[in-house]
Amino acid sequence: MKIGIVGLGLIGGSLARAIKANTAHTVWGTDLQRPVVYRAKLLEVIDEELTEDRVGSCDIVILALYPRDTVEWVRTHAGVVQKGAVVVDCAGVKQAVCSPCWALAEQNGFTFIGGHPMEGVAKLGFENSRRDMFVNASMILVPHKDLDIETMKRVKDVFDAIGFTRYEIATPEKHDRIIALTSQLAHVVSSAYVKSPTAQEHRGFSAGSFRDLTRVAFLNEKMWAELFLLNREDLHQEIQGMIERLREYDDALTAGDEARMAELLREGREVKAELDREDRE
Repeated sequence: MKIGIVGLGLIGGSLARAIKANTAHTVWGTDLQRPVVYRAKLLEVIDEELTEDRVGSCDIVILALYPRDTVEWVRTHAGVVQKGAVVVDCAGVKQAVCSPCWALAEQNGFTFIGGHPMEGVAKLGFENSRRDMFVNASMILVPHKDLDIETMKRVKDVFDAIGFTRYEIATPEKHDRIIALTSQLAHVVSSAYVKSPTAQEHRGFSAGSFRDLTRVAFLNEKMWAELFLLNREDLHQEIQGMIERLREYDDALTAGDEARMAELLREGREVKAELDREDRE
């Protein structure tokens, strides 16, 4: 197959590397930064540049773009994408992306599938992309309700070949609601946590806890601000829930209530233990 990748940053670059290393598919790629395209070609991460005239020859197009750019790319290329081809996105929200893209796909005879690879590192850009990024990773797929199983299998076969081992099928609403907790809230908390003035004095006083809580504070603020605002209702609910739960701990601290504090900590430990059991099953 001929696979086009739009956006050769951390995710798109890693997808290109993995597909080239693990399959016989032809990979074409493009990026707004011309040096990235030249470097990807030089390193044989892509076979050729994904030019406008090659889009119509792609069997699968993977969009590794911000959400609004994803919708704009589909809007401007809908009439060029090959009939029967599949377009998969990698954006971090789905309600803002899937609805308009499904409509455009239906009007123009191709298939659009929402996708979200659940992997990444606290680094940016093509230079940090890796061909093993997605080994044993989870992929969330958000297909239209009328998608046929053969088309889904064609896409899954590619993702299987590059290392994904777990798949979750979700609606756009379910995706955004859960991602607000598992990804977006974690980035908000990490960003707020690392801003404590005491963080400047952490050297020699910190170990794994500080490192883990601050890891995702190193982020692409333009992309994450867009993701947060496009999912504002779900993320707002998670932030408010976090504030309420933190207030319980602060109330116990203010009251000097050691028994209540221990109870809150026990509840958290038990929830974590249950989640770990579910992950092992």
